[in-house]
Amino acid sequence: MSRESVAEQGYFGEYGGSFVPDDLKIVLDRIGNEFHRYKEDPEFLEEYRYYLKEYVGRENPLTFAKNLTEQIGGAKIYLKREDLNHTGAHKINNALGQILLAKRMGAKRIIAETGAGQHGVATATASAMVGLPCTIYMGKVDTERQALNVFRMELLGAEVVAVDKGRGRLKEAVDEAFADLVANQNDTFYLIGSAVGPYPYPEMVKFFQAIISEESKKQILEKEGKLPTAVVACTGGGSNAIGAFANYIEDEKVRLIGVEPAEAPSISEGVSAVFHGYRSLILLDEDGNPKPTNSIAAGLDYQGVGPEHSYLHATGRGEYVTATGQEALEAFQQLSKIEGIIPALESSHAVAHAVKLAKELNKDDVIIVNLSGRGDKDVNQVFDMLK
Repeated sequence: MSRESVAEQGYFGEYGGSFVPDDLKIVLDRIGNEFHRYKEDPEFLEEYRYYLKEYVGRENPLTFAKNLTEQIGGAKIYLKREDLNHTGAHKINNALGQILLAKRMGAKRIIAETGAGQHGVATATASAMVGLPCTIYMGKVDTERQALNVFRMELLGAEVVAVDKGRGRLKEAVDEAFADLVANQNDTFYLIGSAVGPYPYPEMVKFFQAIISEESKKQILEKEGKLPTAVVACTGGGSNAIGAFANYIEDEKVRLIGVEPAEAPSISEGVSAVFHGYRSLILLDEDGNPKPTNSIAAGLDYQGVGPEHSYLHATGRGEYVTATGQEALEAFQQLSKIEGIIPALESSHAVAHAVKLAKELNKDDVIIVNLSGRGDKDVNQVFDMLK
């Protein structure tokens, strides 16, 4: 069985599945069935591609980081510019796909969870576009450090619910969103932002995010005449990374490198467990409960990771490393000063590792870094940290 065909009823090897109450499973199975129906539907795909081009602004560039490459003196570094998308991150690719599906399924309201707020902004944007009311759950701590994105969501017409249970972070936001779905499953579509959760979400998010690697593969062949040595992406839940990897998975010579925050190393230190309705590598404490995390990047501050990443790790196809918050902060400043590109703190983890990797490789090697988002949302936070 090829790696591309492992997602049968939501399983990637031992990881994935749907560990939810029976009534919720019926709802999720219906979403899965409709997704599989529409992902082969020419009219649906044409509409999705139309909005990617005319609304998101795709295809976005694969930018050669000339100054950074020269400063490092190693491999060539290219940046896949998801930061140039409408709303400022990769999240809109998936939000658009799911909102078009929700509309066809007759949903009356949209709910979502968000950490850094980029998925919340993308969901609020897509909901406004199709005219559906939208509720976004966000940990209270995250609403404070990402206040600008909270305002953006509200400006776009969404109701933002600050969740102050537990540690008030992404995990608690996901908990509340699932509780809402259980209570309002007849008219509500839960638009999950990362490649996590029960079937069919990991497969669905990968499908809509695969546009990243579809484009970058074509672009790098045009620019370099060969595939990259490595593709590097930050990994929290893992949506930007699985999108950046998707079309290279079968190209065994291309290294796929996910960069986790050292403060939330789900793959590096996690154990196989069921979390938020799916099995994956999860950070647990001594009592078997989700372990507190504390990344400077709100979008990576999560105890779990998408099940396909766990599978890629288990099979050795994917490499997963960590970068500290300090390393990400240095990369944030380095890319800003030398390339005039302010990256999201999430993406800065990938940049930090790419800089290390480039030094170890030859000048003939090529690295693609998925610049998953722009750093506008993080400037106030970084200002306070540096001050």
